[in-house]
Amino acid sequence: MSGQVAPAAAAAAGPTDSARVVVLISGGGSNMAALLDAQQDPAFGAVVAAVGADRANAGGLALAAERGVPTFVESVRDHADRDAWDRALTEQVRRHDPRLVVSAGFLKLVGPRFLAEFGGRYINTHNTLLPAFPGMHGPRDALAYGVRITGATVFFADAGLDSGPIVAQTAVPVLDGDDEATLTERIKQAERTQLVDVVGRLCRLGWSIDGRRVTIG
Repeated sequence: MSGQVAPAAAAAAGPTDSARVVVLISGGGSNMAALLDAQQDPAFGAVVAAVGADRANAGGLALAAERGVPTFVESVRDHADRDAWDRALTEQVRRHDPRLVVSAGFLKLVGPRFLAEFGGRYINTHNTLLPAFPGMHGPRDALAYGVRITGATVFFADAGLDSGPIVAQTAVPVLDGDDEATLTERIKQAERTQLVDVVGRLCRLGWSIDGRRVTIG
């Protein structure tokens, strides 16, 4: 899960009763589905206003449509260059007036226009305990290094690679006999639970970012 912004200056958002969230996906959307399930409880504090993808065949788009959630697709290949794609993605998300944008398995690095618009309210997930093992192969790298504990991280994305201010982390033990597939699956389960919890708390309680420190509430 690649990272992208907490601005250099402190940022903040106060609590709200009904926060609009845009979710970005690239695949089946299991994390997105968990958010859709969670919003059935009015106390959750967030509603998925739209689901966007970078590919038309992302399975989560059909699931979102079945739930009555607006969807959109902005594929890089449909634009002259990444800057044009970045502008188009930014505009698509802006139309839905989100308070929070969630990368839920979105496999594209967003660009500077997107970060200028949504920095400080764009969260991402990563399948290790950052700053350890950033990049696309976190569980594999953790296994190769021989760590006994890894986990999942939610962070505010910035222009770096999985480098933004950390919101929350959850630990997952590395078991004897684990391979990349088994470890990744257990991390996914922990990641999903953590993401739902974090999105709900951010939207119910608000947050502030001061440098690398994130405070909820």
